[in-house]
Amino acid sequence: MKKVWISLGVGAILLTGCAAPSEATAIPSTTESPTKKKEGGKTMTVKAESFVQALLNGKIEDVYEQTSPSFKQQVSKAQLVEAYTTFSKGLKSWNHHSHTYVSGSYYDTWVDQDAKRGLVLTTDEKGIITGVLLKPLQSFPDTDNALTKLAYSAPFTGEWYVLWGGQNVLSNYHYAVESQRYAYDLIQVKDGFSYKGDPAKNESYFAFGQEILAPQAGTVVHVVNDIKDNVPVGAMNAQQPAGNVVILDHGNGEFSYFAHLKEGSAKVKVGDRVEKGDLLGLCGNSGNSSEAHLHYQVSDGKDLFNSKSIRVQWENRVNPRQSDSITAK
Repeated sequence: MKKVWISLGVGAILLTGCAAPSEATAIPSTTESPTKKKEGGKTMTVKAESFVQALLNGKIEDVYEQTSPSFKQQVSKAQLVEAYTTFSKGLKSWNHHSHTYVSGSYYDTWVDQDAKRGLVLTTDEKGIITGVLLKPLQSFPDTDNALTKLAYSAPFTGEWYVLWGGQNVLSNYHYAVESQRYAYDLIQVKDGFSYKGDPAKNESYFAFGQEILAPQAGTVVHVVNDIKDNVPVGAMNAQQPAGNVVILDHGNGEFSYFAHLKEGSAKVKVGDRVEKGDLLGLCGNSGNSSEAHLHYQVSDGKDLFNSKSIRVQWENRVNPRQSDSITAK
């Protein structure tokens, strides 16, 4: 397994089976990518907006001078100039697409005038650029508009934050991979943070140990329950990317996946019949995961890597994407 968002930092949450897009022009950074909640009072930084305007004006070298020391260690000024110049041929404008503020880190995205190219900038509280991604964009309108037959409830209680999700690779890096195109990464946050206390401990994360529930009735067709949660937080298990997992067959060609569950927490076994709202297990940090979170998706088969992801029809008809919250009824 390769890291999809390596350009945005080694701290990114990586989901099951995602490969790095080969067509992306990626500029790496060693700083952490966003993993916390957007705070309502925060908006796109003036600095980020000015960086993009400078790029449009051809002042790429000036932008480079505003990057972090760790960025400069990995990317030379000449490399940035060459990468951006090549990538931006024919570019007329960058239109702001999304904004997330995460515990001292800003994540802003733009799309070009034809929605064919994407730009991502991560900046810190001081306005220093910590990561850049230049990404060709694709869209898949046929599957984007084909929702699941069933309407699914939130697979948890309370309010959870969408870290990755949506019909665009800028807000949902799974989108580039057909088998996980409409997957979600979900965390819990309080006061803009996904944890309180020692960030190296799983128990510090609000999502860790939270109940994961069946969003619809189904039959359990696969359970993994014996993979250790990653210690310390940030260490990842790429050899067993899904970690502890439960898969439900809803009987209509739709299968729900619940990945990265807590070791030993599964409350069901293969063959069990569950009803909507039944307890499946607890949220954990197992597998290819950098902090406690739930990877949830619906697919057309029980084999994650050989099935196609289906866009979820939620019971309340919402269409959550990165930086939105999903609240259980």
